[in-house]
Amino acid sequence: MIKIAIADDEELFVQLLENFLNKQAHLKCILTALSGEGLLKKIDQSLDKPNIVILDLRMKNLDGAETVMMLKDRHPAIRSIVISSHYQKSFMGYMLRAGVNAFIPKGISPQNLLKVIESVYQKGFYFMEEQVETMRSQIKTQAPKPKLKLEEEFTEREREVLTLLCQQYTAKEIADKLFVSKRTVESHKDNLFAKTGARNLAGLVIYAIQNQLVNQEDLPMFH
Repeated sequence: MIKIAIADDEELFVQLLENFLNKQAHLKCILTALSGEGLLKKIDQSLDKPNIVILDLRMKNLDGAETVMMLKDRHPAIRSIVISSHYQKSFMGYMLRAGVNAFIPKGISPQNLLKVIESVYQKGFYFMEEQVETMRSQIKTQAPKPKLKLEEEFTEREREVLTLLCQQYTAKEIADKLFVSKRTVESHKDNLFAKTGARNLAGLVIYAIQNQLVNQEDLPMFH
């Protein structure tokens, strides 16, 4: 059961989304709020924490990205999906820096929204194809040249694990593919985090794209 919290200053939208999510067998909306401040307060006071928050980008006083930054400080395990009727792919870099796990347009179809929720819950991130293109262009101009050759930084097995993580396979699925234990895969993941400086799976994906360790064509995308 994936536990969801919703924050949006449009009460009708909150009610409609809550009703839709609660009709799904594997989802449960455990709290709603009409502002970022209200969401933070309710989560702070609740013993039952959500796995994922879905919140609007444009809210009064505290917008969605600012709310996520405060949420990450207080409850780092909670993942976030920011939605917006003012969606622009160029916002993606800022969203990542804010700690957002997915950024999607408000007009997304219900079925694709479910895919986003499941991806964020299972993998820790969700990217659309156009967002990867934008991140690639933004990172290229700012990224420092690596001091070491990449083949010297990673073992062959670490690169295999990195590629499979970017393709959104879970640790268990990677273990099955490589005929190793899940614990071994987790150890490789820890090494990748240490070597790249990434703090989460989204950071690993960005690093891999930035350093051309994976081909964009190999990344699974939702349209």
